[in-house]
Amino acid sequence: MEGSSGGRFYSRNPTILVIGGGIAGLGAAQRLCRHQGFRTQLLEATDRCGGRIRSESAFGGVVEIGAHWIHGPSKNNPIFQLALEYGLLGEKEMSEENQLIEVGGHPGLPSVSFSSSGKDVDLKLVEDVANLFYTLLDQTREFLHMAETPVASVGEFLKEAIHRHLSEWTDNEETKKLKLSILNTFFNLECCVSGCHSMDLVALGPFGEYAMLPGLDCTFTEGYEGLTNCMMTSLPKNVILFNKPVKTILWNGSFRDEHSPKERFPVQVECEDGEKFPAHHVIVTVPLGFLKEKMTTLFSPQLPHRKADVIRKMGFGTNNKIFLEFEAPFWEPDCQQIQVVWEDTSPLIDVRAELQDIWFQKLVGFIVLPPMESAYVLCGFIAGHESEFMETLSDEEVRSSLTQVLRRITGNPQLSGPRSILRSKWHSAPYTRGSYSYVAVGSSGDDIDILAQPLPTDSLSSQFQILFAGEATHRTFYSTTHGALLSGWREADRLISLYDSETQQQKFKL
Repeated sequence: MEGSSGGRFYSRNPTILVIGGGIAGLGAAQRLCRHQGFRTQLLEATDRCGGRIRSESAFGGVVEIGAHWIHGPSKNNPIFQLALEYGLLGEKEMSEENQLIEVGGHPGLPSVSFSSSGKDVDLKLVEDVANLFYTLLDQTREFLHMAETPVASVGEFLKEAIHRHLSEWTDNEETKKLKLSILNTFFNLECCVSGCHSMDLVALGPFGEYAMLPGLDCTFTEGYEGLTNCMMTSLPKNVILFNKPVKTILWNGSFRDEHSPKERFPVQVECEDGEKFPAHHVIVTVPLGFLKEKMTTLFSPQLPHRKADVIRKMGFGTNNKIFLEFEAPFWEPDCQQIQVVWEDTSPLIDVRAELQDIWFQKLVGFIVLPPMESAYVLCGFIAGHESEFMETLSDEEVRSSLTQVLRRITGNPQLSGPRSILRSKWHSAPYTRGSYSYVAVGSSGDDIDILAQPLPTDSLSSQFQILFAGEATHRTFYSTTHGALLSGWREADRLISLYDSETQQQKFKL
């Protein structure tokens, strides 16, 4: 039976389309497919699921092109719980002890710190600078419920505080300069964590709303994609349609489907290949970067001004990885993390230079990956415009630049460069256009809620025609895989409860 109760399209067997096969889309589809009576279809633009979770076979092992860690692997983390359910974690990762460790969201200290003049930086000095940086960063989280903040951004707050500390430093000039260079590396590292070009772009007021879970960040030995593969194979056959990029989502209409001519649908999704999918509800899980680029053509009618404005204002930046494969390691056997400090840099000085001359200076260093078959691999992190510029270079240009960097920082001009490289290119990925979201200056947690609000917003029209999920729609866990998964579940549950209450009402009327 299809009726229009109070202006709503009501169907006992609603057709629900999920757009995007990342973890938010898979989570929503999984939940909806368990509900008897829902006709669920997932449209994925590419030939694979996982979205920004992407593991690749390389160097005789598996590397993470996208999501790397389970952040806060403990009982309240749904990614951790799902990984346990699917048996994807080792004993160490599952241990009670690891789940209780509080890291405060800060990356660990480096095993070795190299300066751009080829000297080892004293690790005690690095630790002192790290303590100062993270003490100040923790203070930025205290402005959450204040009507006004002293400055607009996290970056400005940190720089003003460093300025004040600078006058109290009793070190010689050389050490002061080195401390500022180390601080600059921590600023760049925080850009990788936040997925932004500069901490000056990150809003100070809402920064404390981002929530961190306890647990020692851990990885999947067989690859993060094992998780999304398990979710994918749990879905009934033919639920996922691959290579189906969506061109337009038409809503607030009355569309027909040739397979059920008597039924009317408020939404119709048109794919790039011309195929049309009428639906009662569409859950949009595409990345914010894609929405920013395509929202004017993706929705017809266009999104309400308030939602479109939020999409424009919210932050979405790029954090890329560069994997370097070596025949033999130049680092010590127990080395886990290599920091790179560019001398004569400072967070208090803006650099004016061409990207091609300095892009590699944004690289914060490398983590040492577990040894693979016959390869030794470093994974470097780089964020912002420099990261986006790096994507435009050839593999050989990147390899050559980083070989020069490594020779320079180790002080060994004969150092053998990497024999091969592999890197992510999230900014140029057409359906992603960056890495993850942050709350930008001029936006707030309320904006995240506005982005997550279903359309149409007036209750007189058909309810929940377009729903929104994805990491950028989770107010406290934005930028994370667990935020993305929870958002997919949230929208699936919204529809499940709508139909459960509709069913109750129908029974009551009878």
